[in-house]
Amino acid sequence: MLVRGAVSLAQRFNVSLMLIGVTLVGFGTSTPALVTSLQAAFNGLAGIAVGNVVGSNIYNILGIVEITALVRPIAVPSQIAVLDIWVMLLATAALVGLIVVRQPIGRLAGGALLACYVAFALVLLA
Repeated sequence: MLVRGAVSLAQRFNVSLMLIGVTLVGFGTSTPALVTSLQAAFNGLAGIAVGNVVGSNIYNILGIVEITALVRPIAVPSQIAVLDIWVMLLATAALVGLIVVRQPIGRLAGGALLACYVAFALVLLA
């Protein structure tokens, strides 16, 4: 239902499927991880909060794509190679940098990373 709804929205508003996937579908499928991380953070369990996000992303990259490709080959849009993969690598590098510095990832860093995501979504809209 989520995929059909996303495709319908993209067609209705003449928006690329890539944009819908990176925003609406991405948010919808990541909401459980967000709730889990928020709950862990509220309970002072920083390791669970960060581990949940890192673990789910590693699983998405190294598990979900491959399992899906076993069922049916996936055509990778050229936009992913041109922009998206680089944004993902930069975001990963930023997170690694924050973790290596071993400072708490506070509101400033969180806000900056969220602003980067919003900027990325706006670039996709343009």
